[in-house]
Order: sequence, then C-alpha cells, then structure tokens
Amino acid sequence: MTQITSSEIRLVSHPKSANTHLLFQPFRLKSLKLNNRIVMAPMTRSFSPDGVPTLAVADYYVRRSQGEVGLIISEGTVVNRPAASNDRDIPHFYGEKALGGWKAVIDKVHAVGGVMAPQLWHMGVVAAKDSGWLPPAPFEGPSGYVAPGKIGGIAMTEHDITETIRAFAQAAADAKTLGFDAVEIHGAHGYLIDQFFWHPTNQRTDRYGGQSLAERSRFAEELIRAVRHAVGCEFVISLRVSQWKLQDYTAKLATTPHEMEAWLVPLAEAGVDIFHCSQRRFWDAEFTDSDLNFAGWAKKLTGKATITVGSVGLSGEFLAAFRGEASVPNSLDELHRRLDRGDFDLVAVGRALISDAGWTRKIHEGRTSELVGFTKEALATLA
Repeated sequence: MTQITSSEIRLVSHPKSANTHLLFQPFRLKSLKLNNRIVMAPMTRSFSPDGVPTLAVADYYVRRSQGEVGLIISEGTVVNRPAASNDRDIPHFYGEKALGGWKAVIDKVHAVGGVMAPQLWHMGVVAAKDSGWLPPAPFEGPSGYVAPGKIGGIAMTEHDITETIRAFAQAAADAKTLGFDAVEIHGAHGYLIDQFFWHPTNQRTDRYGGQSLAERSRFAEELIRAVRHAVGCEFVISLRVSQWKLQDYTAKLATTPHEMEAWLVPLAEAGVDIFHCSQRRFWDAEFTDSDLNFAGWAKKLTGKATITVGSVGLSGEFLAAFRGEASVPNSLDELHRRLDRGDFDLVAVGRALISDAGWTRKIHEGRTSELVGFTKEALATLA
C-alpha cells in the first residue's frame, strides 16, 4: 500500500453517456463473489492508535461498501514482526486487540453486503517518520538497504526470514478465521517483499539473493506457498506488485516480457490467484510494440486474474497533479476499451474514494457532476 502525501487532485467529470456497464458486471473467483469490477485500492490512513482499528475505521469501510465498491482492500496491515512498520498508528494484523478490531470491521462490512480483504504488509527497511517514533527493533530487509547504496537497517538472517514467512501465514489464517473474503499480500513499491525482488536492495549471496529477478523471487515464492497452505485452496490470494518504487519511480524489475514471465509465473504457481498490478498511469504501455499495460501483460503471461490500478478517476498522472501541473485528462473510455478486450478483470480506485465514499455509485448512475474532488485536507479525517 502506498503511503499518501499530496496536494490537490481533481476528478474528471465524465459525461453521463460514458459506457460503464462493463465495470458493473459480476466477478467470481473461488471465495470471491463480487457485484462489480471496482476495487477500493489499499491506502494508508493511520487512524488505528497503537495498531488497533477503531469503530471509526470500520465505518469508513462500511461507507465505501454502501457506495457500491465491489471489493474493499484494506489499508496495509502489518504482520507480527518487531519492525514491520514505521508508524504506531498503522493497523496491526496480530494480537488480540487488533484482531478484535478487524473482526468488528469485517462484521460491519458484511452487514451491509460488502466484500473485503485485508492487505498484509511488512515495510522492510524504511525511513523513520517525522514524528520521531521508532519500532522496538531496527528496520530489517534483505541487505539493510533503504535505497540504492544507502543503508537504513539490518540484513535479515535466515531465521528472521523464516519467522517473517510464518508471520504472514499466521495473519492470512487469522483473516480467514475472522471472516474476510480474501487476502492480499503487499509485494510492491519498494517495501520488504519488493526489496527482495529489487537488485539494488537485495545484495544477498545466499539462496534469497541472486543476479536474476527469478532468483531474488525465492522469498516471495516461499511466503506465498506458506500463505496458501495456511488458508487452503479456495481462499483467494491477491499479490500487489509494481515495477516502480517509492525510492525510484523509473525502476523496472522486468525490462522484457520474458523477464516478467520468469518473475510472475513462479509466483502464480506458488498460489497467487490475482495479480494487483500497480503502475502510475493505467493507460501506459509496459513494453514497446504492444499497448498492453502491466496488468494486461501479467494476465497474458500467467493466465491469472489481474487488477489494474494507476490514476483511475483522476485528472492525470498523480505526480504532476501533486506539483500543480496541468496534464491530459484520462477517460473511462480507455479503461472500458481495455476491460472489454480482456486485458484485466478488476479496476482499483484509490484517492478518488478517500473524499467521495459514493464515487462508485455516482459513476454507476451517471451522476458524474456530483463527484467530489480529492484534496490533501481529506487525509486528515476518515470521511
């Protein structure tokens, strides 16, 4: 899950004639039964004091369910490792109090007909928050790097890796026990799992390192297999992946379809049902000689369902918007064209849903003039 820092972003006011019927077709996969193809993307909100989600957090997700979101993926929830987070108010997915809080969340979401998956997260080696709060142990990662050439934590031992895999598996099992409909693993954006994928942050010489992306994927494969064993064959596992990193927006793990296949196919074989493919702009082609985006290639190469995400519903590429620069608006028409072609199965919407819990219903009913724009002020509350 990406941590959100921003200035004003405006929503496109799409015409009422925009063809939205494809977005509102049902989707079925194993344990997952959705009324439409719209997913609430995971977004860090930090409203869970000492890691415990409150009733206000539950109501925040309930309002999105009532607004017709097909699948809610929670903000990143950290697994049971001493330094899995750099923020005391990011929710935990372990411990009696935190799990009790999540039980209240899923029960309330289900009571209004919603469907929800927690996103399980370990942040890896990250910078400390401006608040000065620090976890009770050093940040940990594959080699201690927070960015290329910059040490910010410690290298994990094989025992640390084993315990981290165990923590993810336990959290996934707890998610199923609590009644969640699926689970997502955060493997993107330069956090722990992605730090293993990325060569500048994975300089290991043991079996969890290597020169190739396929070799550096061993940690993720073992983790996914453990999660699959913990939840059984019918519980849906989603994996969020990205090429870009918070440390480097231009980074590419896979520079060719062949490299991407060698990366993603073993993860699919390990147990991934859905690849949640994060890119900054969903309409950008991933490789030359094809207009397929990241989610399109992931589906083509693995045969698995995919979620596309990246500035859906926003006025343009979000970094330009953060800087206040004008950008070319994207349109739902392009989204529908790719969805109709079968490039991906689901569409994740992020910041558009922070300010406007009813965004999905308004799109469905053609009430686009009523869409509420996202502003940085929205981050201060759980609207």
